[in-house]
Parts: sequence; C-alpha cells; structure tokens
Amino acid sequence: MNDILRERLIRKLDTLPEEKIYQILDYIDFLESKYAPKPSTAPNPLKRFAEGVEDTLRAGRMSAGVIGGTMSVMNKAVGVVTDVANAGKSVASEIAGVVSSVTSSRPPTPPDQAPPPSPPGDQRK
Repeated sequence: MNDILRERLIRKLDTLPEEKIYQILDYIDFLESKYAPKPSTAPNPLKRFAEGVEDTLRAGRMSAGVIGGTMSVMNKAVGVVTDVANAGKSVASEIAGVVSSVTSSRPPTPPDQAPPPSPPGDQRK
C-alpha cells in the first residue's frame, strides 16, 4: 500500500466513532480471510496479547469507550515494556562489545602443560 492511500485511510478513520472503527476492523478481517494472498505479519508477543485482550472485551460486549480506555492503558504499558526490552538489548550489546575488545587485545594464553612424566623406576606416592 502506498503512503498516500495509507494516510487517506487514517484520515477517514480518524473522523469515525470508535464503535464504527471496530466494525471496519471486522470487515477488514473478513476481507483478509477471503482475499489476502498471504496472512498478515504477526505482531510482537506484547501487541498480540493486547489484541487478545481487546478481542475479549469486544466479545464481552463492552462499550467502545471502555475498550478504548483499556487499550490506551495497554498501549502505554506495551510501550514501556518495549522501551525496557530495547534498553536491555542495548546494555547487552555494550557488554558484549567490551568483552570482545578486552579478549581481542589480550595475548593468547598458552594451553596448560602437563607435568613432565616421572622417570622409570621413580615410585612417587
């Protein structure tokens, strides 16, 4: 999908009430199941969890306002957890870089040498 069409769809969606947006989502799911040549890409596990909560609330016939408020909180939580995960990855990458630079600048250590064998007839205990 080109950017102009994507922006046009978003502009149109922004003008509609939330309960109509959910109807559109249902229709898109229907069209996808009938005509999509390949399945859509799966969201990350956190977003998949949030979508599952949203679907459960919708199945329970919660109002669009309740669903919207819940999803707003979940979206913020997903953002925080994603930021923490990214920070953890960054720290791990930095540590790996430091370890790599330290080990590459150190001269190689010789392998451990076994003690020389004792001469024949030497009976050490």
